[in-house]
Amino acid sequence: MREYKGVIVEESLEDNRILNDLKIIDFRISKEENPADRWHLYTVQVSKEEIDRLSKNIKPKWYMHFWKGRNVIAIFKDKKFEFNFDDKSTWKPVVEYGLSLGIPKEQLDFPID
Repeated sequence: MREYKGVIVEESLEDNRILNDLKIIDFRISKEENPADRWHLYTVQVSKEEIDRLSKNIKPKWYMHFWKGRNVIAIFKDKKFEFNFDDKSTWKPVVEYGLSLGIPKEQLDFPID
Protein backbone atom coordinates (compact mmCIF):
# COMPACT_ATOMS: atom_id res chain seq x y z
CA MET A 1 0.00 0.00 0.00
CA ARG A 2 1.46 3.34 -1.10
CA GLU A 3 0.66 5.33 2.01
CA TYR A 4 3.68 7.66 2.13
CA LYS A 5 4.13 10.85 0.12
CA GLY A 6 7.46 12.42 -0.75
CA VAL A 7 9.53 14.31 -3.29
CA ILE A 8 12.37 12.65 -5.17
CA VAL A 9 15.09 14.70 -6.83
CA GLU A 10 16.00 12.72 -9.95
CA GLU A 11 19.61 13.89 -9.71
CA SER A 12 19.91 12.13 -6.32
CA LEU A 13 19.36 8.70 -7.89
CA GLU A 14 22.12 6.35 -8.99
CA ASP A 15 19.70 4.86 -11.55
CA ASN A 16 16.70 6.99 -12.49
CA ARG A 17 14.88 3.99 -14.03
CA ILE A 18 13.55 3.23 -10.53
CA LEU A 19 11.09 6.08 -11.17
CA ASN A 20 9.31 3.81 -13.69
CA ASP A 21 8.12 1.61 -10.80
CA LEU A 22 6.73 4.43 -8.64
CA LYS A 23 3.39 6.22 -8.54
CA ILE A 24 4.21 9.76 -9.65
CA ILE A 25 1.54 12.31 -8.74
CA ASP A 26 3.33 15.53 -9.75
CA PHE A 27 6.48 16.72 -11.50
CA ARG A 28 8.32 20.02 -11.73
CA ILE A 29 11.72 21.36 -12.68
CA SER A 30 13.51 23.87 -10.43
CA LYS A 31 13.92 27.39 -11.82
CA GLU A 32 17.71 27.80 -11.84
CA GLU A 33 18.91 29.90 -14.77
CA ASN A 34 21.65 27.42 -15.77
CA PRO A 35 20.07 24.19 -17.09
CA ALA A 36 22.89 22.13 -15.55
CA ASP A 37 21.87 23.38 -12.08
CA ARG A 38 18.18 22.49 -12.41
CA TRP A 39 16.62 19.65 -10.43
CA HIS A 40 13.84 17.37 -11.67
CA LEU A 41 11.42 16.90 -8.76
CA TYR A 42 8.91 14.07 -8.64
CA THR A 43 6.15 14.02 -6.03
CA VAL A 44 5.37 10.36 -5.38
CA GLN A 45 3.20 8.04 -3.34
CA VAL A 46 5.22 5.06 -2.12
CA SER A 47 5.09 2.07 0.18
CA LYS A 48 7.59 1.29 2.94
CA GLU A 49 9.05 -1.41 0.67
CA GLU A 50 9.59 1.12 -2.12
CA ILE A 51 11.24 3.48 0.37
CA ASP A 52 13.65 0.67 1.33
CA ARG A 53 14.48 0.10 -2.36
CA LEU A 54 15.07 3.82 -2.88
CA SER A 55 17.57 3.88 0.00
CA LYS A 56 19.74 1.43 -1.95
CA ASN A 57 19.55 3.63 -5.06
CA ILE A 58 20.31 7.06 -3.59
CA LYS A 59 23.68 8.68 -4.17
CA PRO A 60 25.99 9.32 -1.21
CA LYS A 61 25.53 12.76 0.44
CA TRP A 62 21.87 12.94 -0.63
CA TYR A 63 18.70 12.17 1.29
CA MET A 64 14.97 11.85 0.67
CA HIS A 65 12.10 12.01 3.08
CA PHE A 66 8.56 10.70 2.99
CA TRP A 67 5.61 11.29 5.31
CA LYS A 68 2.30 9.82 6.34
CA GLY A 69 0.47 12.36 8.50
CA ARG A 70 3.08 13.60 10.98
CA ASN A 71 5.24 10.44 10.75
CA VAL A 72 8.36 10.98 8.66
CA ILE A 73 10.87 8.55 7.16
CA ALA A 74 14.19 10.02 6.00
CA ILE A 75 16.53 7.86 3.95
CA PHE A 76 20.15 8.11 3.05
CA LYS A 77 22.29 5.58 1.19
CA ASP A 78 21.43 2.29 2.99
CA LYS A 79 20.25 4.14 6.15
CA LYS A 80 16.75 4.97 7.36
CA PHE A 81 15.38 7.13 10.19
CA GLU A 82 11.78 7.36 11.39
CA PHE A 83 10.63 10.31 13.49
CA ASN A 84 7.69 12.51 14.40
CA PHE A 85 7.52 15.84 12.58
CA ASP A 86 6.08 17.65 15.61
CA ASP A 87 8.56 16.29 18.17
CA LYS A 88 11.83 18.03 17.24
CA SER A 89 13.73 15.93 19.82
CA THR A 90 13.16 12.91 17.53
CA TRP A 91 14.96 14.75 14.71
CA LYS A 92 18.34 14.75 16.47
CA PRO A 93 19.74 11.43 15.12
CA VAL A 94 18.75 12.14 11.52
CA VAL A 95 20.04 15.73 11.58
CA GLU A 96 23.34 14.64 13.15
CA TYR A 97 23.75 11.92 10.53
CA GLY A 98 23.01 14.34 7.68
CA LEU A 99 25.50 16.86 9.07
CA SER A 100 28.13 14.10 9.31
CA LEU A 101 27.74 13.61 5.54
CA GLY A 102 28.29 17.30 4.89
CA ILE A 103 24.65 18.19 4.18
CA PRO A 104 24.03 21.81 5.28
CA LYS A 105 21.79 22.13 8.35
CA GLU A 106 19.32 24.38 6.49
CA GLN A 107 18.69 21.54 4.03
CA LEU A 108 17.78 19.12 6.84
CA ASP A 109 14.35 20.66 7.40
CA PHE A 110 12.06 17.82 6.16
CA PRO A 111 9.05 19.85 4.93
CA ILE A 112 5.71 18.05 4.71
CA ASP A 113 2.36 19.19 3.35
